[in-house]
Amino acid sequence: MKKVIQSFHDYLPDWAAEWLDILIPTAQVVLIILGAWLSMRLARKALRKLSRTYALPMRMVDLSLRVIGFVVYGGALLWALERLGVSGAVLWTAFTGFATVGAVAFFAAWSVLSNLFCALLIFTTRAFRVGDVVELLESGDKPGIKGRVAEINLVYTTLQETGDTQHGTSLQLPNSLFFQRVLRRWHGNAS
Repeated sequence: MKKVIQSFHDYLPDWAAEWLDILIPTAQVVLIILGAWLSMRLARKALRKLSRTYALPMRMVDLSLRVIGFVVYGGALLWALERLGVSGAVLWTAFTGFATVGAVAFFAAWSVLSNLFCALLIFTTRAFRVGDVVELLESGDKPGIKGRVAEINLVYTTLQETGDTQHGTSLQLPNSLFFQRVLRRWHGNAS
C-alpha cells in the first residue's frame, strides 16, 4: 500500500501530496467506523432473532449487546488510532495492561459471572420456567429446598416456598446452584 501511495506522491505537486497524506488515513478511519457500525447492526439483528427463538429476557439481550459493543467499538478505536499513527507498542502496552486488570476483575467476580452464565443456560435449556414448582435435592433420599418459581433474573432465582408453614416466605437462590444439585421439577400449577 505504501508503494502505491509513494507512486502517487511522485506524480503529484507538493500541495496535493500533503492532502493525500491527510485524506488516506481519514478515509481508512471512516471505513473502520462504518465497519464497526455494520458489525453492531448485524449483532443486534442476530441477538433479536436468538431472543425470539429462545425467549431470552430483554435484560440478557441488552447485556450481551453492551459487551459486544464494547469489544467492537473498542477494537475499532484501537485500529483507527493505529491508522492515525499511534504507536503499536503503546497500543499493545495499554491493551495488555487493561487485559491484566480485566482478568483480575474476572476472577474476583467469578461467582457473579457464573450466575450470569447459568441464567443464560436456564433460559436457553428451559430447565424450568416461572410458575413451575422445583425442588433442589442434596441427595435423592433427603427433602430439599422446594418452592414455586416466582422470578428468574440474571443472578438469582426467587422461589415462593410451598407448604403449610412457609406461606409468604421466599428464597433467593443463586442460579449456579441449580446446576450443582439434583433438580426435581413439577410443571405448571402442581404443588
